[in-house]
Amino acid sequence: MIQIIKLHDERIDTSPARQAEASLCVGDWVEVCSKEEILSTLGPNGQLDGMPFMPEMFAFCGKRFRVYRRAHKTCDTVNDYKGRKLKDAVHLEGLRCDGQAHGGCQAGCLIFWKTAWLRPVRSANADSPASQKHPAPSADGSGRRCTEADVVAAARRPVVAADAAPAYMCQATQVPAATEPLRSWELQQYVEDYKSGNVGLGRMAASFIYMGYRHWLVNLGIGWGPTLEWLYNMFQRLRGGPPYPRKDGKLPTGSRTPTAALDLQPGDWVRVKSFNAILATCDQSLMNRGMKFDAELVPYCGGTYQVLKRVNRILDEKTGVMLEMKTPSIILDSVVCQARYSECRLFCPRSIYPYWREIWLERAAPPAAS
Repeated sequence: MIQIIKLHDERIDTSPARQAEASLCVGDWVEVCSKEEILSTLGPNGQLDGMPFMPEMFAFCGKRFRVYRRAHKTCDTVNDYKGRKLKDAVHLEGLRCDGQAHGGCQAGCLIFWKTAWLRPVRSANADSPASQKHPAPSADGSGRRCTEADVVAAARRPVVAADAAPAYMCQATQVPAATEPLRSWELQQYVEDYKSGNVGLGRMAASFIYMGYRHWLVNLGIGWGPTLEWLYNMFQRLRGGPPYPRKDGKLPTGSRTPTAALDLQPGDWVRVKSFNAILATCDQSLMNRGMKFDAELVPYCGGTYQVLKRVNRILDEKTGVMLEMKTPSIILDSVVCQARYSECRLFCPRSIYPYWREIWLERAAPPAAS
């Protein structure tokens, strides 16, 4: 059972042993510990259990936020996009990396917060519990205290050659080191998805039904696939749901895919084109100019959203080197990966911003005020 965190007048024990017992749930209020308290949990490399505390996170020290998702699992965007198991971590509402210490990366990744860096509180306005009076031992047991300068220095990888491009280290690049493998058939993860408040029963049931329908019927290899996809789409149309999300693009593999320039800027309103219209811009592997249209984007087709930003540069999470996009991509406000259809990372709470080609969008008027 999920332990209910109770507040007392005495100081809060933020030791790793105490935090391992605490199970923060969606909607719980927490206060980010002070800079000194957080530094006392880090090794000289600025990490706790392999997870870096990034310089961008210092700005949130001493402030209060609600838990957005419990980060008991995540996806490995460095290697194979499969699920990974993570201990004692959460995501907080609205707290994304602004990339200022990482070359101006524009990916806007949701930040991981180890529970040792947080203090539970009743609400945003509740009195703050007393801080721990003595700093915890350094995370690596060496006795050497991590400093803010260590955290800043850890954001850059060592220079290997004089002419080498700058390389960075962040939470996204370190996911494999901070996590363990998680198999899709490990049922306890889905129990925790529900108990933590990450996923409701309705959404969970819909994804499991889709997985069964796809693997046991559509992909059974008896020639009924197209008919079953048609039935799925008919049912979804009646209930107002998204269409069958696993389709091939309509252009030959390797062909030059079309492009469009709308010069979209933050604050502009757009409508995502229909799934069929987007498929007409992708090759059979669903690529458009080197960018894949993922199944997780299908639920947003036909919706109207506001442009959050244009993306020109992101870190290569495998190497830490900055990548400059040949064609800028678009991030839409509140449009995130929900991990509905990907069995290897089902219900991943990381909520990554997907990138959109401008040819997949069209300008739209702002929605009428209610």
